[in-house]
Amino acid sequence: MSRVTVNGVTFNVKTEGSGPVVLALHGFTGNVATWRGFAEAARGDFTVVAVDMLGHGASDAPDDPARYTMERCVEDLASVLDHLGIRRAVWMGYSMGGRIALACATVAPERCAALVLESASPGLSNESERLQRMVNDEALARRILREGVGPFVDYWESVPLFASQARLSPEARATLRAQRLKNDARGLANSLKGAGTGAQPPVHDRLPSLDMPVLCVVGAEDTKFRAIGQEMCRVLPKSTLAVIPDAGHATHLEQPQQFNRTVLEFLRGLDMRDARPASKR
Repeated sequence: MSRVTVNGVTFNVKTEGSGPVVLALHGFTGNVATWRGFAEAARGDFTVVAVDMLGHGASDAPDDPARYTMERCVEDLASVLDHLGIRRAVWMGYSMGGRIALACATVAPERCAALVLESASPGLSNESERLQRMVNDEALARRILREGVGPFVDYWESVPLFASQARLSPEARATLRAQRLKNDARGLANSLKGAGTGAQPPVHDRLPSLDMPVLCVVGAEDTKFRAIGQEMCRVLPKSTLAVIPDAGHATHLEQPQQFNRTVLEFLRGLDMRDARPASKR
C-alpha cells in the first residue's frame, strides 16, 4: 500500500504485478480489496493499480460533496497516474468505478488505452429520472449520516440488486461485509451526493465517439445492467459484451474465475505498449 497526495487530498493506492497497467476502480462501499483476486490472477502479465476512491477505505473523506464529482474524480485519478509515472492505462471499473472509468474516457481519452466496464452505466439520460435519483441519493446520504455505517450496510446488503450474493459462501459474505464496514459514514454520504448516478452528467451521446477497445462485463442474472451493457455495446465502436453465467451485479465476486479469464483474455489481445510506467517502456 502507498499514500499518494494529489490536488490536496490523499489516496490509498495498492500496486501489484508487472507489465502494462490496469487502473482498477471499485464500486460504492468497496475498496482496493475488491480487486485482490484479479490482481493475483493478473500478476506476471499486468500491473494492477487499485485505488480507494474518496470517502472509501483508507483514502481521505473531504467534508464538501462537490469534491467528489465525476470531474474531480477524473482529475484526481489522472494525477495519481502522473504521480506513478503512468501516461496511459486500461481503466477497469465495477459499478460506480465503471461510471468513473467511462467518464474519463469521454473527457480524457488519451489516458485510456482501453476500458473494462463491469456492471456499469453511462448515467441517466432522462432528466426527470436523474432528478428523482438525486433526491433518492440525498435521502440515502442523510440516512447514512443519521444511522451510521453499520445499519446502512444492513440495508445495503438487502437491496435486490445484490440478491444473488446470498449464494456466496459464509466466509465470502463476511469478508465483503467487513470491507463495507471499513468505510466512513461522511465519506459514503458525500460520495453519493457528488458521484451518485443522479449527480453524474450522462455521457450517452459521447459513446459513439470512443475509439478505444471496450469490454462490457455483466452478470446473466442482472437484468437491468445486462440491458444497459447491451445498449452501450450497440453504440460503442470497438466493444465486446461478455455475459457471465450464474452471476448478478458483482461478477468478479460471484464468478471470479470466469471474470478473471474473460478480462485477461481481452487484455492479452490488446496492444498495450504505451500503457506502462515511463521507466519501463
